[in-house]
Amino acid sequence: MFLDVIRRRNPVLVEQAIALHQAGKLPANSYVIDLDTVEANARHIAGVAAKHGLKAYAMTKQMGRNASFCKAILRGGIAKSVAVDMECARATHRAGLQLGHLGHLVQVPRFEADAAAALAPDHWTVFSLEKAREAGAAAHRLGRSQAILTRLVAEGDRFYRGHEGGFPADDVLALAEAVDALPGAHFAGITSFPTQLFDHASGQVRPTPNLATLRRAAEALARAGRKDIEINTPGTTSAQILPMLAEAGATQIEPGHGLTGTTPLHALTDLPERPAVVYLSEVSHLIGSEAFCFGGGLYIDPVFPDYRVKAIVAREPTVADAALAGVEIPSPASIDYYGMIDASGPLKPRIGDSVVFGFRAQAFVTRAYVVGVSGLAKGEPVVETVHDALGRPADWPL
Repeated sequence: MFLDVIRRRNPVLVEQAIALHQAGKLPANSYVIDLDTVEANARHIAGVAAKHGLKAYAMTKQMGRNASFCKAILRGGIAKSVAVDMECARATHRAGLQLGHLGHLVQVPRFEADAAAALAPDHWTVFSLEKAREAGAAAHRLGRSQAILTRLVAEGDRFYRGHEGGFPADDVLALAEAVDALPGAHFAGITSFPTQLFDHASGQVRPTPNLATLRRAAEALARAGRKDIEINTPGTTSAQILPMLAEAGATQIEPGHGLTGTTPLHALTDLPERPAVVYLSEVSHLIGSEAFCFGGGLYIDPVFPDYRVKAIVAREPTVADAALAGVEIPSPASIDYYGMIDASGPLKPRIGDSVVFGFRAQAFVTRAYVVGVSGLAKGEPVVETVHDALGRPADWPL
């Protein structure tokens, strides 16, 4: 879905991915990140966020918490991360980002609360008072008080299956008092996910009912005399939607795919954030009318309905239509050892050819490498990092 946009708006990324791969400097099965473009994207998002008084926390899981990716975000003006889990918190901390938010998508396990508190997150989301008690106790042992965000739920709110959890929004006043009563904890604000989603019918990002739930809860807290309440509003975040979130009362945003120009809206509209990542593979073998390329990272975030996947297949740098081929991706029920390239047409792949895809990635759920490359805009590419999907240096090449 994103390959045509990348070929048009950042062709040098495709071309240099091929050139570096053919020079033996990039591994097959890798997400290749244009760090200069990430830095520019982060700078734009940070600037618009500051204009609207919004705190920006970077979501880095899509790029496997790669250290050079995190550093590019930091150079762009976003100094703090949101950690989807403890592994994410550790990786972004190692990379030099401060920890802005922890515990939302994945609650902190009981016996990791002390490790979490040691990272001193600005905000820690809980779905229950038990988890708030654990967070507070861990912070108390370190002599500090932890700012707690509470995830709220109301009738009609929308959650992905497997993401459910939280407190009844109607109980927010009593909830705030209960959190404040816990040793080592204080009530700081509210959150939900997703507070906005891409709407296929209109081709726009629209608020979900969750955002209205947060707004009503914030109004109730304000009437009760609570001030400076944090309202955390993650989901499909690019600079384009920040005025809407600010108008709704948001105080915190969490750009992820916006940093690589791969939100659904970026596939349809040329936004200021440019595409900054491709998936690189290599032709492994041929059989019949198909060429097989290495997999490992062929997980396409299913934000769009199924579509015909294509890739650039070449040995020389190119973004030409003549190098495009259709590719069959294994179903989610299968292990993606290989992708199957259609070799029945004029394009005849050869073993060792580079294969470049453009899709919406979630590197942290794959077994792919994640590679940060700088200097593309100057024509002086430098491979800065080759990490695994969890943000650790990879043993490549031996």
